[in-house]
Amino acid sequence: MTKYINAKDILPEHLIKEIQKHVRGAHIYIPQTERQQWGASTGIRDELEERNAEIVLKYKSGFTVTQLVNFYNLSEDRIRRIIYDREL
Repeated sequence: MTKYINAKDILPEHLIKEIQKHVRGAHIYIPQTERQQWGASTGIRDELEERNAEIVLKYKSGFTVTQLVNFYNLSEDRIRRIIYDREL
């Protein structure tokens, strides 16, 4: 559930009056100007990139897909996709 913020709590009064000229008593959504990539703020994106590079390196050094499935606890399809995506 989305938590709404009262404009009076965060915006200056002159800005609220200007917005009210266009929209009065309705909920409006103000999007971010730049959207952050998924996982950028938590570091999970970097962790997954590192893990995927490790999977490809192990595959190229002789590990089988089955061994990688068991080691990383991922599906065979996911392991194959990681390997395929990295080899392109």
